[in-house]
Amino acid sequence: MKGGTRPGRRRLRVEDVTVVDRSMLRRAVGGTVVGNTMEWYDVGVYGYLAATMGRVFLPNADPGLQLLFSLGVFASTYLARPLGGVFFGRLGDRVGRQKVLAATLILMASATCLIGLLPDYGAVGALAPVLLVVLKLVQGFSTGGEYAGATTFVSEYAPDARRGFFGSLLDFGSYLGFALGAAVVTLVQFFADAQQVLDWAWRIPFLFGGVIGSVAIYFRLKIEESPAFQATQDAHEESSAAQATAEGPPKNSVELVRRHWRPMVIAVALVAAANSVGYALTSYMPTYLTQSLGYDELHGTFLTIPVLVVLAFFLPVAGRISDRVGRRPVMWFGGGWMVVLGLPIFWLIGRGNVVTTFLGLVMLAVPVACWIACQASALPALFPTSSRYGGMGISFNVAVAVFGGTTPLIVEALVQATGNDLVPAGYLMATSLVGAVAVFFMRESAKRPLPGAMPSVASEEDAHELVATQDENPHLDVEELPFPASSGDGVRPGATPA
Repeated sequence: MKGGTRPGRRRLRVEDVTVVDRSMLRRAVGGTVVGNTMEWYDVGVYGYLAATMGRVFLPNADPGLQLLFSLGVFASTYLARPLGGVFFGRLGDRVGRQKVLAATLILMASATCLIGLLPDYGAVGALAPVLLVVLKLVQGFSTGGEYAGATTFVSEYAPDARRGFFGSLLDFGSYLGFALGAAVVTLVQFFADAQQVLDWAWRIPFLFGGVIGSVAIYFRLKIEESPAFQATQDAHEESSAAQATAEGPPKNSVELVRRHWRPMVIAVALVAAANSVGYALTSYMPTYLTQSLGYDELHGTFLTIPVLVVLAFFLPVAGRISDRVGRRPVMWFGGGWMVVLGLPIFWLIGRGNVVTTFLGLVMLAVPVACWIACQASALPALFPTSSRYGGMGISFNVAVAVFGGTTPLIVEALVQATGNDLVPAGYLMATSLVGAVAVFFMRESAKRPLPGAMPSVASEEDAHELVATQDENPHLDVEELPFPASSGDGVRPGATPA
């Protein structure tokens, strides 16, 4: 009940509010962003070399089969992600976010570098594609814990009022990493002819990924486990609030799903909408432009790079907008844009003219920005602290496996089966419609504390203001807060427990 106090009502005090340490926040955001950059650098490199990888590792096959093989290997990475999400998610909820995030990045960077050292089909025959699949599965397993852990980590560091902005910085790093991967591939294609790329130059982007990975690992190891997260865990465990999270952390993944299946379903639908359109722009477009629309590989790659760079810099803007107007309006706008303009977008792309293709790609980037910018802040807010990493790990990676990494394979198979270049539009319109329905059932989380956490603010002044206005604040329900035992169960002096 807002607008007044009553005897026994819990009262928020200044010492109950988490004031974010800005230097720690900067280190946390920087350390997680570089990891996301590394992850998406690899996605970008493989996505832009998809046609080449099929010819290198399956040289005697039909060109259509080569492409489907390469996209299938790409999809297999994402099929392994749910296993990594379950494993690292449970581990992260038990031993801490930072340790797990360091381990996932080391695995991911090592696998990327080793791909660049693989023998090709001419050297070891059928063993070559098998080894490629194995390393991509290792990447998928490790990245299964990367994004869920990174978003959990940053969301628990960030002030409630700016969680959208700081969360969107993760995907700012992601798309810059993808653009960097595309740029490296473009440079290789520019300085080496087609045969040199097939013979040896395809290895350069993957080996360069080892250098990037070493830098990312250094920064990742410098971040520390959040004191605010530990305080939140302690408060959560001691809370006597009558809610499911008060039972303590789930004992296993089955119990995790049983407790939180509703938010997990919402998360799967949101991630399906965001990542199907996101991967269509990033991982599928180079293949679509070259194989379906007839662009040469250099132009097919180069056309998307400026779009990705602009998109990366727009993501923090969209994240900040979501802090002001809410996650739901921004995500609805993105979903509506895709449903209404999906067919015109792919019609423009398919004209075969550089100008119309570029305009279509820019229009496709709009729903990507709206969905992705809100994802890193909206998804962690669906789960309580004790189950956040695990819940995110399962739901996010299941959705990415089915609707993200498989998007290039699915839409290319549909294009080949139907001969219709507008088929991808229908697929993306359908996933965006499902996502828009999920937003309807999602609780608005902008400016609100995370479930199972006390309010988090940027300064002492903000803490005092929050306490002074707690009865009128529409974004704060004091009765839902997990007051620690040290605060006297949050009961104001002289009041009796409710």
